[in-house]
Amino acid sequence: MTILAARFFTVIALVAGSATVVAAQQPEPGTREAAITQEQAQKVPTLRPYVASRGELFADRAERILAGAGHGWHPFFQNAYSGGGFTLGAGYLQYLSPYNSVDVRGSYTISGYKRLEAGFNMRQLFHRRGSLSGLVGWREATEVKFYGLGPDTPLEAATNYSFRQPYGSALLEFWPTRRFLVMTGGLELSKWSQQEGNGRDPSVETVYTPETLPGLGANATYLHGQGSVGLDWRTSPGYSRRGGVYTITFHDYVDQDDAFGFRQIDYEAIQHFPVLREAWVISLRGRVQTALDKDDQQIPFFMMPAVGGGSSLRGYSSWRFRDLNSLLLQAEWRIMVNRFFDTAVFYDTGKVTSSRSDIDFDGLKHDYGFGVRFHSPIATPLRVDVAKSPEGLHFVFSSTAVF
Repeated sequence: MTILAARFFTVIALVAGSATVVAAQQPEPGTREAAITQEQAQKVPTLRPYVASRGELFADRAERILAGAGHGWHPFFQNAYSGGGFTLGAGYLQYLSPYNSVDVRGSYTISGYKRLEAGFNMRQLFHRRGSLSGLVGWREATEVKFYGLGPDTPLEAATNYSFRQPYGSALLEFWPTRRFLVMTGGLELSKWSQQEGNGRDPSVETVYTPETLPGLGANATYLHGQGSVGLDWRTSPGYSRRGGVYTITFHDYVDQDDAFGFRQIDYEAIQHFPVLREAWVISLRGRVQTALDKDDQQIPFFMMPAVGGGSSLRGYSSWRFRDLNSLLLQAEWRIMVNRFFDTAVFYDTGKVTSSRSDIDFDGLKHDYGFGVRFHSPIATPLRVDVAKSPEGLHFVFSSTAVF
């Protein structure tokens, strides 16, 4: 009996001690902790799921458009050809599966440039190591500038021409190692029909003849094959704040009439250097293009490498300088303002030459300027640059990144 009583009183003592500890853990009335606990208890019956405001919904919608996410109608601001002016356009994107889509789109400019095309994309091939894209379309440019061949053509020599081009192409991209090493191969069938210009400057055939300007009035049907190999560790070609890409691309233009066939080799290097946790980025680009004739065939003037315009020498008119070879060097200091918006200070320099031996740093043209970019994590659907060169001030409105 004594043992049972002792155990009974032991249990009572333990329970009492536990109650004392629990009571000690409860906040004392009148303390800040007690007030917070009481407020939380009062909120429990009124808890509701979060409802986004109109501003938040608009920002989310804008981000989806910038990222190219979703399906249905979307804006399309790509010009038919550089130099066409302000562009308006729209497209309709339809997903056939989670990674396969069809996009039908078109654009028009105040200068009468037109572009209609349908594209097909397969993004997850070969166990996510490759992608295949196809494109069928038609475009027309009505007043493309031509200033003559060579690095020192005067502004007063400006002429213009127009062309129409139906085209169909397929491009396969393959990553043998999933990262860094990338290989591409593609085919395009297109017909270039060079015609009389419609701009204010004289039409090109009033100044030149087929003997003085190769390809004047040409109607060339090309089977264009291309292949490239390179190293690429950027976040995305459309927008990146770190990494780089180094590629060499071979082009072979086969003319069915054996009159205007040629080859071209492009060398390109891009490197992004992040500073201050990517709040700043130093971005550099170098590109060399060389065109090589075939046998006795001519390289049409409108197919020759060029510098000038919104993606190269931004302080000069589109297609300002043309010749058989080109050199382009660009540098940008990019500053992140927020997740949608960057600013940039830039410098461009470059030239064209008739001989590969003249691809050097002598006689370079140059410009500098300031720009703003609206972007998503992987794309730059709107870029506005203001560039100053010895030939004046130029404004650039583009729906793609400069590099």
